[in-house]
Formats: sequence, C-alpha cells, structure tokens
Amino acid sequence: MNTHEVLPKDDGFQDYGTVCVANESRFTAAHYSEPLTAFTVGWKDREKIESLLNFIAPLVNVARRFEFKVADNHQAFLSETDDVRSIGSAFKRVEFTGSSVTSKTFNKGLTIRVDHDDVAGDDWRERYVQLLLQRLYRNELRRAIAALETNAASIEESYLWSNTTGTPNPDADIRGELEAAMDISGVRPNRLIFGEGAWDVRANAYDFQNNAGANRSASLNFEELARKLFIDEVRVISSRYQSSPTTKAPFLGNTIYAFYTVDEVMKDEPANIKRFVTPVEGNSPFRVYVEEHSKFSDITVEHYSNIIITSAIGIRKLIVTTT
Repeated sequence: MNTHEVLPKDDGFQDYGTVCVANESRFTAAHYSEPLTAFTVGWKDREKIESLLNFIAPLVNVARRFEFKVADNHQAFLSETDDVRSIGSAFKRVEFTGSSVTSKTFNKGLTIRVDHDDVAGDDWRERYVQLLLQRLYRNELRRAIAALETNAASIEESYLWSNTTGTPNPDADIRGELEAAMDISGVRPNRLIFGEGAWDVRANAYDFQNNAGANRSASLNFEELARKLFIDEVRVISSRYQSSPTTKAPFLGNTIYAFYTVDEVMKDEPANIKRFVTPVEGNSPFRVYVEEHSKFSDITVEHYSNIIITSAIGIRKLIVTTT
C-alpha cells in the first residue's frame, strides 16, 4: 500500500487534462460554483467506490476541530458479585474513565485544467467534476485500507489455502480469527472485506476438493457466507488504482480484514474505524470551484475529512497463499 502516484502541485501552469493537487488560491468566492456543488450532492458513483469506503470507514459529520472519546475496553466487560445494596446504604459506585482525543479534518482537493477546444456538450463541467470525485473517493479508500493495514500489521496471520494439495478449510480459519478477536475485544467483528485475490484463493481451495461440503462452501454468496460466519456483511474489493505510469495494483490482493463498525455511527460510539467529515455546503461534503479563462477552465473539487482508527482492538488481518 506504500506505492502511490505523486501528483504535481497546482502552480497555475499545468498541462491541459492534468490532475494536480489543488491550490488554495483557487478557493475564492469568485470561483465558487453553486450549481456544480449541488451536482455533487445527487451524484451517484457508478464504480461504487463510495459504497466500499463507507463500508470500511462510515461517515461521521463533525466540525473542523472535534473531540471524540476512546473508551477503556476492559471496563465494558467488568463484572462483580457485590452489587447487592445493604439496607440504608447506597449502591456500589462504578466509573468509566474513557480518554478524550482532539483531532481535526484535513482539507483535500484536486484540480484539472480543461481546454475549451476539447469539450463537447453542455455537461462537460459535470463530467470533469465526476472524474475528480471518483479520484478523491479512490484516494480516501486507499487511506482507509492503509489505516487498517497500519493497525493490523502486528497481528496478521498467514494461511495456506492450496488448490492442489491437502484439504484446507478457509471458512474455519476465518472463524478462528473472528473468535480470537472476540477474546481480545469482547466484540465479534461484524464486517469482513476480501481482496479479489483472497476471494479467488478461497473459491479455488474448495473447488479442488470436489466434495459435497466443499462445493456448498464454494457456492455461497456474500450474504450466505456472512450468515455462516455470524457477521453482518461480507464485501470483496476488485477495484484497482494506478500505482505507477505503467502498472495498476489491486487495493487488497490476497488479504482479508475483519473489523467492527456500523453505518451511521456516532462520534463517540465504539467502532474500529471512522471517517470524520466536515460538511461544506448543505448536505454535501464537497465544494466545487471553476476559474474561467478565455481558452481553458480550471475545475477544483475540495473536501474536509480524516480517517481514524478509533480503536485498534479486535482488528484481524489474514494473508492467504497457495504455496
């Protein structure tokens, strides 16, 4: 996940069609586009990158600077036998001493220069805004996966799911990791995300065995596998990103992550990972600027966000191989 494309800075002289890191000087009231900002609210991501991002790191709306609590995990599972009140006395007093963390959302954005000789139709601005939105979401998805990677590096486990020898049981290995997470955190991970390669390795391991039980496991869809593993949802990431001028890399590959989070999570609600976002216009997390010139236009899309592992306890990482 460390390989990435370094974008050029927006110095005002970029080539046409080049995406670059947005220059703050473009964020002025004169360049703000209300119609294009409104377009971002109703825009639907055909690549479903936003959906994957929200699956891993659900959105939490906050101010630019915000504070959230990190609970002391073991306190949520304390138990006592002296909770009986004596006549004339008060109940035993307990206290939870969660710590508060102060953070902020970061201003992120991209700019593209569009030559007017290359445009066609009346919706060309919207189409370029869509291109930038997809790229910004792709950047956020990589950040979310990198956050899981950083916090799971010390507890990763490798599994051999050979499709030529032995009788591997991938789902049993995954159940074992879910149970191990529950022993540590007290909460069973409720979400599982496969890299496309890991999903294929699992399927091939069962296909090779060619018996009734293995064939049944191989044929499970995402919803059926989630029920079998006693979790809420299973997803597979098949998207790729441009890791170099000539190479596209998968987001996950032969890796699986198990973690706990929920949709519409609150700022202080227990979860492994959250995406804190500061709304900028109405219900939209994005704001769009257009700087018009005689022969070209510079279109900029900006947003404020910060992806944070709010609790690393219980995150599990599986690396699967065939040899």
